Amino acid sequence: MNIKEVITPDSTTFNSAQNNKQATQQKYSRKNPYPAELLERVKLNAEGSEKETIHLEFKLEEAALTYEAGDSLAVLAHNADDVVKDIITLTKLNPNSLVQLKDESYTLLDLLTRKLDITTLSLSVIKRYNEFVKDEQLEKLIKPENKCDLKNYIQGREIIDLLYEFPAKELSADALISIMRKLPSRLYSIASSPKAHPGEVHLTVGVVRYHTHGRERKGVCSTYLADRISKGSKAEVFVTINKKFKLPVNKETPIIMVGPGTGIAPFRAFIEERKATGATGKNWLFFGNQNYSIDFLYQSEWENFLNEGILTKLDVAFSRDQKEKIYVQNRMLDNSRELYNWLEQGAYFYVCGDATHMANDVDDALHIIIEKEGGFEQDKAKAYVKKLKDQKRYLRDVY
Repeated sequence: MNIKEVITPDSTTFNSAQNNKQATQQKYSRKNPYPAELLERVKLNAEGSEKETIHLEFKLEEAALTYEAGDSLAVLAHNADDVVKDIITLTKLNPNSLVQLKDESYTLLDLLTRKLDITTLSLSVIKRYNEFVKDEQLEKLIKPENKCDLKNYIQGREIIDLLYEFPAKELSADALISIMRKLPSRLYSIASSPKAHPGEVHLTVGVVRYHTHGRERKGVCSTYLADRISKGSKAEVFVTINKKFKLPVNKETPIIMVGPGTGIAPFRAFIEERKATGATGKNWLFFGNQNYSIDFLYQSEWENFLNEGILTKLDVAFSRDQKEKIYVQNRMLDNSRELYNWLEQGAYFYVCGDATHMANDVDDALHIIIEKEGGFEQDKAKAYVKKLKDQKRYLRDVY
């Protein structure tokens, strides 16, 4: 990690100015997050899109927080005020009552807002809650043989639903917080190169909002970034290094990038980095989304990179623009001969985005391409892909 520990150098070797500079180079982490000022927030989807994707730019003081293209930024979000209020109202607890958490004292309101995961429903949450309510229906639900029923119940529900549907006669503030875990940080692939944007870090965030079981739901961190911090205010962040998702050291090496939706983020950083460092290797991007006219994230930037010759090839797949849905894996198959040739030339193959479906579909397409264009049997195609992985030329950042 390029974040340095606090150093106290020998005064006979370093002057006071150098000492001060090194003292600012602290290692930031979850326990010691960096307060990054929000400089800009722009919605990337046009009017009429079913998606809400935002571009954010945060300010970093010189030498305070450093990163490389391919790294991620962790954000410590705050829970939504209305969700906190609903839980306090439902439990009839005093928001100003003092509660202890790991030898520190907080008001219940502060704890529910900043420190605890007040939404995620899980088996462990239900088990802990049922220690207080002792409900027969819940007891049945959490039995090992009823995993399917439990999964169906949890789907689309949050802790507030549990509190509402299985009310406790009495629930103290201590009991309430005991069923919850710590609010986890949210990792986002960094969408900028520090060489292209010194003193800044950029993110590409898909905002999560949906309606289930009679309630409006919202992604904790995505709506925090979209709604609950304003320009000029600060979010608590820290960098997490991703050593397994970096550009090739050799600047002549070609790269192939597959990043539909917000998976485009690290590849914006990659292309900016390749441009800033004068890399001569070819760059090929596969991007996908729903509609060309309203969901082409960073469209003007990609077109400029193409015109400048920084981006060698761009293939897009907009699934809703025609009757038959087309995805990035389809575009890969359409270009199978050229893609295989790039791999034979030593290209690195990167994938970023959805791990549940997209990453597997892309992996299947890659195997098909290698079988077809390499003239391999299935087992030899698998060995070819394994070799790519062993050589660290097939890299994924999926979530």
